Amino acid sequence: MNVESPPQLAEPGAGTTRNTNWEMTSWIFMRVSAVFLIVLVLGHLLIMNVLDGGVQRINFAFVAGRWTSPFWQFWDLTMLWLAMLHGTNGLRVIIGDYATKGHTRFWLRTLLYVAAVATVILGTLIIFTFDPNLA
Repeated sequence: MNVESPPQLAEPGAGTTRNTNWEMTSWIFMRVSAVFLIVLVLGHLLIMNVLDGGVQRINFAFVAGRWTSPFWQFWDLTMLWLAMLHGTNGLRVIIGDYATKGHTRFWLRTLLYVAAVATVILGTLIIFTFDPNLA
């Protein structure tokens, strides 16, 4: 009687080193970016909503004055980029977890990446090309 042996399974982790490294890097990025985002966002909220009269003073002139400083441009740009990368990475994981069909996962991720890139490009352009003389 000739009994076939079961197919040999690949060793756990074989061929998935690149994917595993990407997911580990992604996981570490989420933790590190969250720490930076907490500082950036709480600083932003404190400055915009609490100090020097609070939210009543925020208008076009306030933003124009703030964005004349490279420090505040860098602050807002860093907050934008980190928030978009952090959020995009989180949604990428959620799509991977809940989109069961391959083509659905592909199109949802494509839509996510296009929206994230468009938001980062437009936000960066606005921060660097803002003209305070429009008012």
